[in-house]
Amino acid sequence: MSKCLITGGAGFIGSHLTEKLLEDGHEVTVLDNFSTGRPDNLAHVAGHPRLTRLTGSITDQVLLTEAVRGQDIIYHLAAAVGVKLVADDPVRTIETNIYPTEWLLKLATQTGCRFFLASTSEVYGKNPNECWDEDEDLHFGPTSKPRWAYGCSKAIDEFLALAYHAKYGLPIVIGRFFNVVGPRQVGNYGMVIPRFVDQAMNGGPVIVYDDGQQVRCFAHVKEVIRCIDELVRSDEAVGRIFNIGSDRPVTIHELAKTVISKVDSSVDVNFREYTEAYGNDFEDVRRRVPNVDRLQKTLGWKPSLTLSEILDDIIEWKRSSEQAN
Repeated sequence: MSKCLITGGAGFIGSHLTEKLLEDGHEVTVLDNFSTGRPDNLAHVAGHPRLTRLTGSITDQVLLTEAVRGQDIIYHLAAAVGVKLVADDPVRTIETNIYPTEWLLKLATQTGCRFFLASTSEVYGKNPNECWDEDEDLHFGPTSKPRWAYGCSKAIDEFLALAYHAKYGLPIVIGRFFNVVGPRQVGNYGMVIPRFVDQAMNGGPVIVYDDGQQVRCFAHVKEVIRCIDELVRSDEAVGRIFNIGSDRPVTIHELAKTVISKVDSSVDVNFREYTEAYGNDFEDVRRRVPNVDRLQKTLGWKPSLTLSEILDDIIEWKRSSEQAN
């Protein structure tokens, strides 16, 4: 049994990880300020005897110091996330994503605990390659485009984590997430699948930005947290970066049509400009597909649920949630 700290543990991914670790017999401390995380995400484990909840910001160094004390593993998931949030508030993105990570790494070095850093496919920027592996060059846009603040800030987090590993021997693992989806995810911050499902269930139209030919890959959160759990406990993974996600590409237009076919075939698709949602400074990435060979070689498997299976699970959860309310 390990003692585990999850920053952002009331968030979408964090809450699923919290449940898994408790199911596996570990003690879990969740730290969250509930700015994007939700108390309802932890409803299934509320009152669990091995769960401790701390309410506060990861920018609070005193609180972080108290939270880290006695922990065996830190899962650092807390961050400013979502395309819309990043575009609307790049200052919050930078302050939330960099300074707390450095402080957590310092604290982890003092205790010698294992450290999982949640990073993102956004660190690749607008790399033009068909498929991205972990040693790709990073291709960010200009500083005048706020969306690149997120990828840059998480890249700095990675540099910091790798530096602490090299200098102090801190056992870190970095996971770059590619479009993690599933029950409990909301569309408030630009997440495309919950937004499409909500729009289709409300009679449409489903809004697709630009021409809909942007390419993405979607992985179910249950498979992603299994990857996290196995990587952080693998000696082979220490000091390395891993793409975590599905490697099955789909265009956003195809995604919209698939959602509609499962929810309500009478719903229309409407195309709109990015500027309507994200302002004039927004710049998108046309294709985002991971190479997950390193992940598969290390763990012996990779996320394999199909988009259809993932959507069925999300739609069922959404309908059940609405009936419950």
